[in-house]
Amino acid sequence: MTPPNGPTPSLDISIVLFRPDAELFRASLDSVAAAARLLYERAGTACRLWIVDNDREPLQPAVRAAIESLGDGGPLSVEMIAGHGNVGYGAGHNLAIRRGASDLHLVLNYDVVLDRDALVAALGFMEANPSTILLTPKVFDGTGEQQFICKRMPSVLNLGLRAAMPVAVRRLFRRYLDHYEMRDLTRDSVVGGLEHVGGAFMLFRRDALVRLGGFDEGFFLYFEDFDLSRRAARLGDVTYVPAVRLVHFGGNAARKGATHIRLFAQSAFRFFHKHGWKLY
Repeated sequence: MTPPNGPTPSLDISIVLFRPDAELFRASLDSVAAAARLLYERAGTACRLWIVDNDREPLQPAVRAAIESLGDGGPLSVEMIAGHGNVGYGAGHNLAIRRGASDLHLVLNYDVVLDRDALVAALGFMEANPSTILLTPKVFDGTGEQQFICKRMPSVLNLGLRAAMPVAVRRLFRRYLDHYEMRDLTRDSVVGGLEHVGGAFMLFRRDALVRLGGFDEGFFLYFEDFDLSRRAARLGDVTYVPAVRLVHFGGNAARKGATHIRLFAQSAFRFFHKHGWKLY
């Protein structure tokens, strides 16, 4: 679906799918297309969108229609990667990372809606700040409340509280959990020197991402983002940039059922085994 005579892409974007909510996916694609158009108008930067389908079954008709609605040509070209099966979230993105060629690569969830100027703000910051190799945005939930996706080092206690405890118990540990979520720092000011950031929107410099080898494919789902951002922090600056904004409709493994809780626990064990255990 790449237009043969279109502009050369300067930003690769990858989205991994596994039986997505079609309506939410269309809203996300619409926001990506609008942000890409504005980026091209303002900076002449073209984007290539890699859609990685981790399901061996054919795409739902509504999902395929959403992709086809983007059309061909213009500042956003589309490439599909499919037929490999459910290899996991990070491994799916790696398929696109290995095929990309732009200076910057954006790892993006399918359940986010970008502000129209998100890509303009993000690429402008990366151009002005060459020491930043990974940019993370300001994220809101569907009610307009900020989601704090930058974290300090996870511990068994704070993960257990967030994943398994009722609200009444979490309230008793509010200051402790607020500290873990960096609510004291990541609000309206740029913050560098981060180590653990969420995977809904991760804008990398390609050379750093290649040196890191992309995601650790030993994480099937959950903690692949913390692992990659922690490794990235050893190469350069991981920076929170609140001028880059989006709405994220996902998250919370506990609400998704037993399978997600099991995957969360397995990935947490792998993360701690790899990076060191912290009990509280």
